[in-house]
Parts: sequence; structure tokens; C-alpha cells
Amino acid sequence: MPAGGFSTAPATGVEFEAKITPIVIISCIMAATGGLMFGYDVGVSGGVTSMPSFLKKFFPVVHRRIEEGGDSNYCKYDNQGLQLFTSSLYLAGLTATFFASYTTRRLGRRPTMLIAGIFFILGTALNAAAQNIEMLIIGRILLGCGVGFANQAVPLFLSEIAPTRIRGGLNILFQLNVTIGILFASLINYGTAKIKDGWGWRLSLGLAGVPAGLLTIGALLVVETPNSLIERGRLEEGKAILRRIRGTENVEPEFLELVEASRIAKEVKHPFRNLLKRRNQPQLIIAVALQVFQQLTGINAIMFYAPVLFNTLGFKNDAALYSAVITGAVNVVSTVVSIYSVDKLGRRILLLEAGVQMFISQVVIAVILGIKVKDDTNNLHNALAIVVVVMVCTFVSSFAWSWGPLGWLIPSETFPLETRSAGQSITVCVNLLFTFAIAQAFLSMLCHFKFGIFLFFSGWVLVMSVFVLFLLPETKNIPIEEMTERVWKQHWLWKRFMDDNDEGQNHHRYAKETVKPLEKAKNGTSNGNGFNSVSYQL
Repeated sequence: MPAGGFSTAPATGVEFEAKITPIVIISCIMAATGGLMFGYDVGVSGGVTSMPSFLKKFFPVVHRRIEEGGDSNYCKYDNQGLQLFTSSLYLAGLTATFFASYTTRRLGRRPTMLIAGIFFILGTALNAAAQNIEMLIIGRILLGCGVGFANQAVPLFLSEIAPTRIRGGLNILFQLNVTIGILFASLINYGTAKIKDGWGWRLSLGLAGVPAGLLTIGALLVVETPNSLIERGRLEEGKAILRRIRGTENVEPEFLELVEASRIAKEVKHPFRNLLKRRNQPQLIIAVALQVFQQLTGINAIMFYAPVLFNTLGFKNDAALYSAVITGAVNVVSTVVSIYSVDKLGRRILLLEAGVQMFISQVVIAVILGIKVKDDTNNLHNALAIVVVVMVCTFVSSFAWSWGPLGWLIPSETFPLETRSAGQSITVCVNLLFTFAIAQAFLSMLCHFKFGIFLFFSGWVLVMSVFVLFLLPETKNIPIEEMTERVWKQHWLWKRFMDDNDEGQNHHRYAKETVKPLEKAKNGTSNGNGFNSVSYQL
């Protein structure tokens, strides 16, 4: 094998030769800017909703309640309109993901990312120029459409273009950019909140145009994935791209696997209906469960409303924004940890360790708030306030190296090609549905549950850790096309769902027992990797 390359072992028993090429790294970095935009949108909303000038213009009822006081600390921000400002983005993303599934499959991953970038630019312009609540919400809806298209295309793009051994790390670039976007938004909110004339919120919302522009430019410059090109019948072009991204001429084994996987996928006329077939239920159950559990950790409640939450706990406005910056920085650093550990330690151990860490930190926060923060007084002393921030950071860090990136990575790498686009749609759809529900309900839940909100989320952390322990198989360093044979058929429960007589589960066996002997008979020679250097035929 050439220096700098590495191998992955497909089901046919041969090794796929691949180098870590600059084009792969650059393409993945540019594609992952979709995460930067998503993260900025998540982080910016919590900051601007804590700015008095923003509340006074769009949510005067909340502004008066804060100015006059008298309400429960936990209920100061309880307003359905304010929650709709945050949550409308995710409801729009939920709807857009169905259209994104079609464009991802029919047009490709790259055009879908371009559509996402255009939606982001339009939404940003409307939000920055908003004169009334209607403009504000429409802008958020357009941003939500961008989220739906980006979250559909980017994880698929990253999983398909990356060599197997670093697939986890490159895929987590998307989540890393989400965390960087949140941190940038927190830093910008901290600065714009000090603008005296009250227009700082416009600058915060308008600067979303920077990541939006990066994603749009990136979508114009990146290469399409070989999987997508082959899936759409552009075989020679797919093979040429495969050579470029793998850095070797010897791509015939991997190419033949992709061609055969595409042949099987084309026989599936109804991909969404096919998801419900027994052999696809394990992947679907795990993908849905991961998205539900990801939101029930409570992470988005903290990231959406970090400044609002810290204000509620008795921090002054500047201190609340500063604390949000700290949690954002912890989020970024911890996601970098995940990039370096996910393909070494594996998916399961990161999820299980994080479950323990998140559970303990949330229980500690609940105990402190239950004892020290009352409905009408802020008794949180400096030392305890620091403990709360540390516990929030502990929670955020554990999420950032586990459930954050792996909630996207695992579904994107477990679905077979014939259901991958539809499966990713369901994954994004469920994620956005529960993100919308949490965003729309959190401030009301905080008002009614008070400190018990953290006990509510910690209970779900316990449930999802048990789920991982017994039901989530390890997918570290397993080629996507091999998941059935090496993962699902080896699991104590999911193997019962695998049907050996099903053609869709045996395309690798077909490739080995049919394609290879036919070529060998034609040429009588091998290229030394178990495959012959001949032209393919469908």
C-alpha cells in the first residue's frame, strides 16, 4: 500500500485502498459550514431574547414583566410568542426536510447544500431588517428551511466522502461547526448588547450572513459524492471522483461495491415504505431513539436560552451573556475531544460515560436551585453561582463529545444506500420535531417545574443510557456497506430482524459470487486486490 494510505475491509474480503487526501479534508470542512450556520442560529436567539431593546420592540409584555418585577423568577420569560421566535425555525426545518430528501436523492448532496445556503441568506436579511413580529417570524421560517436542507445533505455528504477510518472524525466536523457557531453567536451577543442605541440585536441577527455565505460558496466549490453520482447513473464521473478523493487509481473494489449497492437501491421504488420493512427496523428504531433522547437531555433548552436561564438564576444581564460564552467555549473544546476519540474509543463508550456525567451534573444543579433559588428572591451567592456554571459546563462538555455529534453520526452511517436518504429525512424530521417541542415549551416548563426541570431531564438521561447499554451496537471502523453483516447480524436482538433470504441484504455476496467470477472468467487475471481491472456492466 502506498505511504499515507490505509485500508478498510469490505464484506467481499478485499481491502479498499484510500489516502487522506486534501480534497476530502477541504470538501468536508466547507460542507460542515452548514453546521456553523445552524449553530449560530441556535446561539443567537437566546442572546437577543435577553436584550431589553429587542424585547421592548417585539415582546413588550415580557419587557414590562421584567422591568416591573413581581413575577416568579422562573416565570419572567414565560411567553408563547417569545418561544415561537425560537421554535419556528425548527418547525420550518421539519417541513423542509421532506423536500430536502427529494433533492438529495434526485439532484445530489451538493445542490441541496446550495439550496440551504440560499434559504439562510434570505432568512438572515429578513431578520436583520425586521420591523415587526411578522417579518421576524418569516425570517426565522426561511432560516428553518435552510436548516432542513443542510441537516439532510451535510451529514450524508460527510459520511459518503470520508474514508472509513476517519469517517467519524470528519462527520463530527458538522457538529464542531455547530458548537463554533453557538460560541460566535454568544460572543457577538455579548458585544452587541453593549450598543447604546438599541440596534445591537440587528447586528447579531445580520451577522448570520457570514456563515450563510460560506455555506453557499462552499456548495459551489465542493465535489459531489461518488455515491450520489453512481446512484444517479453517472458511473464514469463517479469513478473519476472516487479516484480523486481516495488519492489512488486502484478504486475498482470500492467502486464495484458502490455500483452494486446502487443497483439494489434502484430496485426500491418506495424508500420511505421500505424503511418499515423488518430488515430496516433496527436502523430506524435507533435513529429515531437517538434523536428523541438527544433533545430530552435538555441540551437545547440550555443552549437556546442560556442567557435567559442565567438571568432567571439571578445573574445580571452582562454576567448571563458572559456565562453563555463560557458554556459555548466548553462546547467547542469538548467537540474537538470527540473528533479525536470517536474513531479510537468507539461510539458506545462515549455515550455511556456522558450519561453518567450529565446525570450527576443535572441533579447537582437541581439540588442547588431547589435549596437556594426561591420564586421571588435571588439567593444564589457567588460561590454557588460559580458551582451552577461549572455544572452547566460539565453537562455541556459531556453532551458535546457524545450525544451531540453521535446523534447525527450514527444514523448517517447505519442506513444502507437504498434507505439512506429516506432514513436521513426521518432522522432530521424527528430531531427537528422534538427540538421544536422543547424550544416551544421550555420557558413554560421552567415556570411550572422550577428547579425540577433539571430532574426531569436527568431522568431521561438515565433512560437513554440504559438504551445505549443494551440496544446500541458499536459501529466504529465498520464500512457503511458492511453494517448488516458485521453489526446488525451480530447483535443479540437486532439479528432477529435480518433476513438472509432478502436480496437487499446480500448485495455484497452478489458482488463476490457473481461479479468477480464473471470478470475472472473473461480475463483470467487479477489486480492483486481480489478484483480484476476490467470494465463493469450493469
